[in-house]
Amino acid sequence: MRHHLTALASTVLILGTTAASAEVTRHPIPDSDFPILQAVEIPADATLVYLSGTVPQVIDEAAEDGSAEQYGDTAAQTESTLASIEEKLAGLDLTMGDVVKMQTYLVRPEGADGMDFQGFMEGYTKFFGTEDQPNLPTRSVFEVAGLANPAWLVEIEVVAVRP
Repeated sequence: MRHHLTALASTVLILGTTAASAEVTRHPIPDSDFPILQAVEIPADATLVYLSGTVPQVIDEAAEDGSAEQYGDTAAQTESTLASIEEKLAGLDLTMGDVVKMQTYLVRPEGADGMDFQGFMEGYTKFFGTEDQPNLPTRSVFEVAGLANPAWLVEIEVVAVRP
């Protein structure tokens, strides 16, 4: 009996060591340079951090309160939203490189036929897939009818992992 308990304890120790040393595995989209992942694998011992939806920050204090100009176009709103996410993550001792999943909600700019995906990508690629921050998340982008503030064109939720 004692031999079996020793063997069991050794097995648990080995498995525990293996799980603790596991890392996040990022799977790019095959044969594509599009800056998102196809999938991501997260080890069981990692901690997931869900960041609430983050919205654009005022970039033009002189613009009329609540106006679209106060927040900028889709590219500017994406950039200010991601900068805000970066600050929130830093406060949690995380970085944009720790982001593994992103959900983005885009509103069609006034007068446009649909969401400004190109503008979103302009802001997005300043934070993901860069030389300084090459890690990519899995990602979904949705066009929505509106957000809590009519001047907002962008809201982003992320999940980060603390290995």
